[in-house]
Amino acid sequence: MIVRYIFDMLHVPAPSYLDIGAHHPSHLNNTLIFYQSGSHGVNIEPDPLLLADFHKVRPRDINLNIGIAEEKGELDFYVMSSRTLNTFSARDAQSAVNEGKTRIESVIKVPVVSVNEVLRDNFSDITLDFVSLDVEGLDLMILQSFDFSRWRPKVICVETITYSEHHKGKKIREIDEVLVDNGYFPYADTYINTIYVDRGVW
Repeated sequence: MIVRYIFDMLHVPAPSYLDIGAHHPSHLNNTLIFYQSGSHGVNIEPDPLLLADFHKVRPRDINLNIGIAEEKGELDFYVMSSRTLNTFSARDAQSAVNEGKTRIESVIKVPVVSVNEVLRDNFSDITLDFVSLDVEGLDLMILQSFDFSRWRPKVICVETITYSEHHKGKKIREIDEVLVDNGYFPYADTYINTIYVDRGVW
């Protein structure tokens, strides 16, 4: 709702979006509200079981069963018993297990590409308005590799706290530094997510 308000203020009624770590087409999803109002975009979800629902519920979107990494290839993807904690990070998977309320159900091979390759293939002729980013441990890497000189989403929502079942997560300050250095400012913070806006459009 906060992001919806920002786009209303910017007079963008149907923002395009890139949802990285989309998880589910409706539950805990940051782009559903825009899809329902006529928008469309690209959803990236490495878990093939979760992505299947996107094809059914979000047919106007481009739904990709891939992950994002620094370069093209294939990586181990840790499927957790709590699917919201799925991750490409072995460290984050083990950390979630150590918290005591989830387990690694399986490890599967998933193709990965760079975020700039996804942008080149899907947004060369379309303005990218909104990026939603939630990839359990690799958010900073994706933002560091993002070519902001070519693609400048007006709004970015990113998970900026480490996972903790016991509410002891720590803010990832480097994410704020990367985005501020690239001309964004933190508009709102929900404790788990921070919403950034491009100063140039605000």
